[in-house]
Amino acid sequence: MDFGKHPKMLKLESPRRQLRFLEIKLLHHYRRPSFRQPPFTGCAFASASIWQYESLKFRVQSYFDEVQADLLDSRRPKKELDFRKQVNKWWNSLTEGQQTVAGIIAANILVFCLWKVPSMQRTMIKYFTSNPASKTLCLPMILSTFSHFSLFHMAANMYVLWSFSSSIVSILGREQFMAVYLSAGVISSFASYVAKMATGRFGPSLGASGAIMTVLAAVCTKMPEAKLAIILLPMITFTAGSALKAILALDTAGLILGWRLFDHAAHLGGALFGIWYVTYGHDLMWRNREPLVKMWHEWRTKTPGK
Repeated sequence: MDFGKHPKMLKLESPRRQLRFLEIKLLHHYRRPSFRQPPFTGCAFASASIWQYESLKFRVQSYFDEVQADLLDSRRPKKELDFRKQVNKWWNSLTEGQQTVAGIIAANILVFCLWKVPSMQRTMIKYFTSNPASKTLCLPMILSTFSHFSLFHMAANMYVLWSFSSSIVSILGREQFMAVYLSAGVISSFASYVAKMATGRFGPSLGASGAIMTVLAAVCTKMPEAKLAIILLPMITFTAGSALKAILALDTAGLILGWRLFDHAAHLGGALFGIWYVTYGHDLMWRNREPLVKMWHEWRTKTPGK
């Protein structure tokens, strides 16, 4: 679609109105998409395996560097107020899961700010919203996972991600979690594509809800007896297993009945992926990474300066 023919719309309309305009135009200019999706999930898990290998090497080296640094610091006069040390102290007080998702939250905040820049609107709609009728199919499937133009939508998603971060990283480890999270974004977007193709209801989608549903479903499957509460009603508690069943039932009903308040297909796809991964996917994918890591290790040892 040629946005250059609609300069007034780009300059005067809000992002929400622009997205609605895009949806209407796509209904009139629909083309049948072909899903020639790159093996993103395989690349994500391969990168996570190499990242874990490099991280272990770095931690061993860092331990000896810290010991040496502590010996040097003990001989220097200490400052009463050191902002850098205070930041480091705060950062070290966070769990590994919270440290891991801090980067994801920062990326979401950055993309949210870009939505507020008028000159970025056409780029944001093209690359940071996913739609099966768009000419750009693959890249928005992952970029839309980091995209929100509603502050409440972003705040709610990031709060849930932060709340479950310690649990999911303790289950998977940070490297495997990142591979699962990024894969979940693509898989939930693909589920949304399929549902839109089947129903003929085309429209742009965005948000981290699909990937977060994977995190929530994985934790609830591994710890079904854990107690959860509603954000605004903390006095009401229920088990994680019950919450997962309710969410699956709600999204299934929404998908069948055609509710359009949320992207129920993306939510359901993300949740099913989370259940599948902690039940079968971990053994199928993560535990079979040894040949790749061994090959990487051999390359690292043979390459000078590595």
